[in-house]
Amino acid sequence: GISSAGDISTLGRGGSDTSAVALAAALKADECQIYTDVDGVYTTDPRVVPEARRMDTITFEEMLELASLGSKVLQIRSVEFAGKYQVRLRVLSSLKDGGNGTLITFEEDENMEKAVVSGIAFDKNQARINVRGVPDKPGIAYQILGAVADANVDVDMIIQNMGNEGTTDFSFTVPRGDYKPTLELLGSLKDSIGAAEVSGDDAVCKVSIVGLGMRSHVGIAARMFHALASENINIQMISTSEIKVSVLIDEKYLELATRVLHKEFGLDKA
Repeated sequence: GISSAGDISTLGRGGSDTSAVALAAALKADECQIYTDVDGVYTTDPRVVPEARRMDTITFEEMLELASLGSKVLQIRSVEFAGKYQVRLRVLSSLKDGGNGTLITFEEDENMEKAVVSGIAFDKNQARINVRGVPDKPGIAYQILGAVADANVDVDMIIQNMGNEGTTDFSFTVPRGDYKPTLELLGSLKDSIGAAEVSGDDAVCKVSIVGLGMRSHVGIAARMFHALASENINIQMISTSEIKVSVLIDEKYLELATRVLHKEFGLDKA
């Protein structure tokens, strides 16, 4: 490819997927077939949950969420591109002959009722930063998160809790590779922002459930939290959108949490 400055550059991981989608869009192809080392998109990673099923179809919205939350089947940029230009994608195996793989299509193409939860994604590339006891005043969030953004660190989940006597606490997650630099950065700003403590934890992970059916069903988050509580898995942070719920938990519970949620939402059943 060529950058905005006219320099030749690579597209990075998943560049071949993105190139294939771009060609399919330009040629107005019926669908773009992506051949990978797996034979489709599964309800979760089969290496963690052997009962995981290959899905015949999944919508772009769901696939985009799964890709952004840690699923490695397709690179997120290729999914975004396909959605933008209305290119149907099919994921097939380059190692096995036959099979229809998984068709990634548009919500309006689906005539059957969607499952409440379609898939589970997890991400080990997480670390938690805590900034405690800062003054509860306008602009304090910008002072903290603005400094992190200026350091070119991506912030994901964010929680602000009211503290005592006019103070507040911030917790947020960053990629694990940025954990130590972010901790050092905020440690150096501790006095200027008036923080009582800056701490963190890089032994955490994010587990997410995704499904269009969440739009029309209530109590999905409660079921998720109950299933985790039944295994004594503590939830440290929560993030939600219209079709996903993510939780931050201790990394040692990643596989157990994924298996429990996969069973809770019946993803092991056809």
